[in-house]
Amino acid sequence: MLETLDAPDWANLAHAYGRATDVPDQIRALRSADRTVREKALGELYANVFHQGTRYEASAAVVPFLLELLADPSAPMRPALLGLLTGLAIGYDEAHLPSGYEIAAHREAAEGGQELLAGAAARVSAEQDRPDTRPEAGDAAEEEDDEGDEEEDDEEEDELPSLYVHLDELTEPEQYRVHAFFELAAYDAVRAGLPLVRDLLGAEDPAIRAAAAHTLAWFPEEAPAVLPALIPLADDPDPVVAATALVAVGLLATPGTGSVVPLLEAVLDDPRELVRWGAATALVRLNGPAAGHRAAEELRSRLTGLAERGEEIPFFDGDVRGYAALSLCLLDDAYTEDTFTALLAALPEVSGTEALPVAQAALRLAFPERALSEETPFAALDDRRRRLVRVLAESPGTWLLGGRRFGNFSMLVRSYGLPGDVEAMTAYMAGTP
Repeated sequence: MLETLDAPDWANLAHAYGRATDVPDQIRALRSADRTVREKALGELYANVFHQGTRYEASAAVVPFLLELLADPSAPMRPALLGLLTGLAIGYDEAHLPSGYEIAAHREAAEGGQELLAGAAARVSAEQDRPDTRPEAGDAAEEEDDEGDEEEDDEEEDELPSLYVHLDELTEPEQYRVHAFFELAAYDAVRAGLPLVRDLLGAEDPAIRAAAAHTLAWFPEEAPAVLPALIPLADDPDPVVAATALVAVGLLATPGTGSVVPLLEAVLDDPRELVRWGAATALVRLNGPAAGHRAAEELRSRLTGLAERGEEIPFFDGDVRGYAALSLCLLDDAYTEDTFTALLAALPEVSGTEALPVAQAALRLAFPERALSEETPFAALDDRRRRLVRVLAESPGTWLLGGRRFGNFSMLVRSYGLPGDVEAMTAYMAGTP
């Protein structure tokens, strides 16, 4: 197990904090019998190769070893490994919902990135071959005698590889292409392991089945091979697994994919509310307004009450209500008023990160074309916008995260031309400066 882990040149691969020399030991620690050691290693790996959702040159290099661990039936934390692999492939899934992963756009964005990276590497190689950059004879021995050489070595270990000096010389669009290539390399490395992930749909542990279904959802190029394995899980006895598989089917299928739509419509009769939510989410993503009133009503019903075990759904960090809110935005005007009313009813019940998708959906429906100009008075707003302002002004808890003002929520509201805190919103509604 992990016999080739030291083969990559980790010292010349970079992650968020510099050279990736610490990565092999972190991967090995994922097999530790000590849960605390495993969890610490997993957290360190996330911080290094998936720092705040960013992928690095070292990110793709870790994927084969994570897949090797995943293939071991005795390996601990297999759902967590699938979660890390999914993050390395696509970043945070909320950025791709409710529409799904746009892999064609990603491949286009990464075009030329590999060539730019190779060009930078060639400049590094040429620089190292220049006579004036080679160390003089005896330099190494002199350095060994320096009193502070150990400290200097530690500092060098933390520095970025020389390649990154040349990457910084690229233009901003060129750097964007290189980083898109880093992300695509990680995505394709995970894609190479999808046969293993697909097999895990049959795992005895329902947490592994659900995590595997979530991972498979982001690879539309593999849909012909993946969908036949996902569809039977609609009947899984575990509602989290069934709902996750249904959402994955909706993200991978097209309206013309076999008998998928009739299957999803039939599942709307399932007695388990979480499974019905999964079917409705898939139908609305596939068919939009043509998904029908039953699917729309199922999603609206999730705005006022969380589904059982909804927090265990891998999608959208378990926020079933937030995912339903964004899915409802895929419907057309025939559904808008009922949806908007349900969103307004839900807003006072949410706060922190759970308030963001509900407010975002309500703002999209109230401002379908553009944000307000700063001078627009409350009295000049249409009825829908006035209702939204009133709910926001009368829901102080919605603006908070852990009892403190939530900056991300304020920024979201301000982006539509509205006041960015509850006090200013109240004053705006009253017509006072």
